[in-house]
Amino acid sequence: MKHPSSREFFAYWDAKRGDARAPDRSEIEPGAVRELLGDIFVLNYDNDAGYPFRVAGTRVCALLGRDLKDTSFSALFTPDSRREIEDIVSYVAEEMLAAIAGITATSDDGTTAHLELLLLPFNNRAHAPISLTGVLAPFEGDLGTIRDFKVTSWRYLHRPQKLVPRALRKLAIARGFMVYEGLR
Repeated sequence: MKHPSSREFFAYWDAKRGDARAPDRSEIEPGAVRELLGDIFVLNYDNDAGYPFRVAGTRVCALLGRDLKDTSFSALFTPDSRREIEDIVSYVAEEMLAAIAGITATSDDGTTAHLELLLLPFNNRAHAPISLTGVLAPFEGDLGTIRDFKVTSWRYLHRPQKLVPRALRKLAIARGFMVYEGLR
């Protein structure tokens, strides 16, 4: 993660989830991330509606020049990037893995804007709509309104696995090769 807003929100989200794969939506307290709220959004997990915004921060709305409530998230992307972002959102929500993406967009004056997109899942609860949160933060200041988002890079953020020393047992020696079996 390159943007400070992404790093800070991920650290908060990571602390809230503890040993779980993701925190409950009710565990995220807006007051604790007050200075980041302008870059934060929440999406409904509704593929047919294009993952509409439930809520979007003021900075995100200002970047797009309108209120984003109930607006399709995937419609912000160009047709050649739309399927890719829909796959990323689906994987984040269903597998409960965080994702980070580099995004480019076009500003009103035709210049290219560079943004960082962080997508974080909420814990899925029975009989409750699935949603996810994230940060959309520009690297440049004073962009005006932007459009035509394109995914330039992305990766999933896996929780580091604790490495446990493996006990090895010698099984056999066959023509100069030694075979070991790992024990659990």
